[in-house]
Amino acid sequence: MSTAPKKGTILSRVEQRGIEPVPEDQRNGSPGQLFWVWFAANISILGIPLGATLIAQGLNLWQAVLATTIGAFGSFALVGIISIAGKRGGAPTLTLSRAIFGVRGNAGPTLVALLSRLGWETVNTMTGAFALLSLIAIIFGTSADAKRSPFLTFVCIAVFVALTVVVSAAGHAFILTVQKWATWIFGALTLLVAIYLATTVDWSSFIGNAPGSASAFLIGVGTIAAGTGIGWVNSGADMARYQKTSVKSGSLILTAAAGAGIPLVVVIGLGSVLTAGNSTIASAADPVAAVRSALPAWVSIPYLIAAFAGLLMSNNLSVYSAGLTTITLGIRIPRVYAVVVDVVVTTCGALYFTLGSDGFYGPFVTFISLLAVPLSTWAGIFLSDMIFRKRYDSDGLLNLQADSPYWYWHGINLPAIVSWLVGIVVGFLFVTAQVSKNEVWFSGPLAGSFLGRNGLAWLVSLLLGGILYAILHLLSKDSVAVRSSSND
Repeated sequence: MSTAPKKGTILSRVEQRGIEPVPEDQRNGSPGQLFWVWFAANISILGIPLGATLIAQGLNLWQAVLATTIGAFGSFALVGIISIAGKRGGAPTLTLSRAIFGVRGNAGPTLVALLSRLGWETVNTMTGAFALLSLIAIIFGTSADAKRSPFLTFVCIAVFVALTVVVSAAGHAFILTVQKWATWIFGALTLLVAIYLATTVDWSSFIGNAPGSASAFLIGVGTIAAGTGIGWVNSGADMARYQKTSVKSGSLILTAAAGAGIPLVVVIGLGSVLTAGNSTIASAADPVAAVRSALPAWVSIPYLIAAFAGLLMSNNLSVYSAGLTTITLGIRIPRVYAVVVDVVVTTCGALYFTLGSDGFYGPFVTFISLLAVPLSTWAGIFLSDMIFRKRYDSDGLLNLQADSPYWYWHGINLPAIVSWLVGIVVGFLFVTAQVSKNEVWFSGPLAGSFLGRNGLAWLVSLLLGGILYAILHLLSKDSVAVRSSSND
């Protein structure tokens, strides 16, 4: 069923399309639409803890801003490149991934992608509840402590989830409209808070701080990349599948990098400024309340509204992608139902961590660092494959039987799977999963090396996965050519 809405009906139709590729005559999108999508999805308060992390790592304010710029713009440029595949194939990212890993072999990367989306949605929902609790506390004088107000916390989570379902279930056209308006409205509120900080913060107390080490700077760039664009790489084609085939590839890269990079520099910069002037923010269990306490009430209210809305905009896009990923995994349900299944899981996770967890920053940063390895490896392989592949077989992407052009060996493309597993194993050799100063989940044998110390495990995985896949892909093609020649 066609889901391309007629002009004037964009808010009145629910997208019926699942993961099946969009026919070329139904693709009417433009890069400008995606700019608003990525902008709104990144006006998120989760940038505050990332900014706090940079200062806690020893960077001064200028280094933190530069690390954010490089990490955010650079990682979302990768998202933009993967968006090109969406324009070529008209299908969601993980569905296109079947062409690379095989219709069965793609299950592994798809499962990791789904876990990534569910993890981010849990954090979004939990933090959105914190924002709403704080807003209610200012207006009605209630407690902003989630554990002291469990029923109110449940209500806040329910409100956040309900709004997410309304937008995500409606689908592509509705998301485009909501994200555009959200950019203007809530972006303005965020800018108001930024202006207030710029005019009232005591710059002299930290503006001249000595710069951190080059190692700390590299770690900062890696932290930002892992916490921003790398977390979205597997969603790049989900919105771009409706783009006109005539759209220039460079435009997709630019709109993703600029659309996400601009708000991220502002929000993460806010976190860095706040932490530089108030070191307690870096260790707060509830980052929303910690920032709120540093602001007067008249600034806290627009800040909290923007925080709640920004998290909601990010969650809308994430849940939409998670629904498509759930279907790609093989769960045969309509896209709307897939959205509901995903939010049920994240609601349970948010309730557990909101009411039972004592920390925020440590698990959050550790979470994104661990997932960055398999996601980066997959991204390297996907990007490498884009060099060789200019088109996708629409019917083949949906055919899970042995006659599929993407069946390969028992449904598995060995060069891709081997490259992915090797990239993950090698990447984790450089990783230290450290939740706090005294709590380390594990440390790889190469974590003390230059690459490990500087948080570059994700880059190792991306490059190794991409290069190894290119080599194995070419060797497998050569061996097929040799066998064919021998048979002749």
